[in-house]
Amino acid sequence: MELQLKIIGGLLIALALVHIFFPAYFGWKKELQSISLINRQVMYVHTFFIAVIIFLMGVFCIYCTTDIIYTKLGKQFSLALSVFWGLRLFFQFFIYSPKLWKGKYFETIIHIIFSILWAYLTIIFFLVYVSK
Repeated sequence: MELQLKIIGGLLIALALVHIFFPAYFGWKKELQSISLINRQVMYVHTFFIAVIIFLMGVFCIYCTTDIIYTKLGKQFSLALSVFWGLRLFFQFFIYSPKLWKGKYFETIIHIIFSILWAYLTIIFFLVYVSK
């Protein structure tokens, strides 16, 4: 399980760093011009803090692996992260519209990759929680 948490740590750090490219990739400068300043800034600020918390999750998984696996607090943290990523998996299928990816090769591949990632995170964190 320690190896799995270290792999997850690296994946989460990479995911956090990908957030740097969101504004340019999604064309936020143009796309967000039509909304109010507060809504535009909320998008940027929330994206930043989501990236920070994902980065910190990754760092925690790499450097506090044994604590996560063997302490009560670590197990509770694992349960919380399992719920978090399970909800993200749910949103992948039931909140995001299939119109965003169906019939589009690249977007379908990304949808599949991230669905697998969200499931992997959900399962591993749950397995850490229930392990002895």
